[in-house]
Amino acid sequence: MKNRIWAFIVAMPALTLLFTACNKNDSNNSGSAKMTVLLTDAPANYDAVNVDIQDVQVNATNTDNGWQSIHLLRPGVYNLLNFRNGLDTVLASQDLPAGDISQIRLVLGTNNSVVIGGTSYPLSTPSAQQSGLKLNVHASLTAGIEYRLWLDFDANRSVVTTGNGNYILKPVIRTYTQATSGSIKGIALPLLHVSGVYALQNADTIAVAKPDPLTGAYLIPGLSAGAYNVSIVGDGTVKDTLVTNVNVTTGQVTTVNSITLHL
Repeated sequence: MKNRIWAFIVAMPALTLLFTACNKNDSNNSGSAKMTVLLTDAPANYDAVNVDIQDVQVNATNTDNGWQSIHLLRPGVYNLLNFRNGLDTVLASQDLPAGDISQIRLVLGTNNSVVIGGTSYPLSTPSAQQSGLKLNVHASLTAGIEYRLWLDFDANRSVVTTGNGNYILKPVIRTYTQATSGSIKGIALPLLHVSGVYALQNADTIAVAKPDPLTGAYLIPGLSAGAYNVSIVGDGTVKDTLVTNVNVTTGQVTTVNSITLHL
C-alpha cells in the first residue's frame, strides 16, 4: 500500500488535512479498517503546556451516523511537552467500516493551561475550538489496513500572549502518517548547549527537535522522502553547524554522524 499526504500548518480553529490512500486492491471496500490517532509535540520554551482533550471524532460519508467518536483511551489533560523528541501517545483507536472518511474533529475541554517559571496560567480557548478543531479529510479506508495519523502540536507557536498578559490557545498542528514518512536521528553535543536541530529544505524549516539533555540524542520524525540539510544550532556559547544532503527514505530512519559544536 502506498499513501500520499498533504498537510497544511495553520494557526486558526479550522485545520485542514487532505489525505488520500492508494491501495493495491481498491475494490476491498467491505469489512473494517483500523484508525489510530497519536499525539506528539515539537519543542517549546515552557515548563508545561496542558491541553484538555475530550473527544476525537470522524465523519464518514458511507454511513448515516454523521459524527462518530473514536474510542479515546483517556479523556482529559495531556502535557504536550511529555511527547517531544520522537515520543508520542495513542489518543484514540477503533475499527471503522471500510470506505471514505470526510472529516476528523478534535474536541477540547476548558482545562487548558501553560506553566512558565513554575507558575500556571490558564489558556483561554475560543468556543469554536471547544466544539471541535476540524480536519477536512478525503480518506479511503481499506478493510484490514491500519491507518496511523499523528497530530504533531507545535506547542511553542500554539500559545499566544495577549497584550494584557493573558494566554490564548490557538493550536498549530502538523500531521503525518507512518506510510509516507521517514526520520532523521543522531547525537548533538555538547550536552545542554544545543538549542535545536532543524531539518531544512530550500532554506525552509520543515521540522525541529531538541536533543535529550542526558544523551544528546535527537529524532526528527514525519519527514517526506528527499534530501535535507540538518542545522545544529548552539545556545550562543558554541558555533552552529550544517550537515548537507541528508537523504530520507520512506519507512526508514536515517542516522547522522554524531556532531559536536565547538567554541
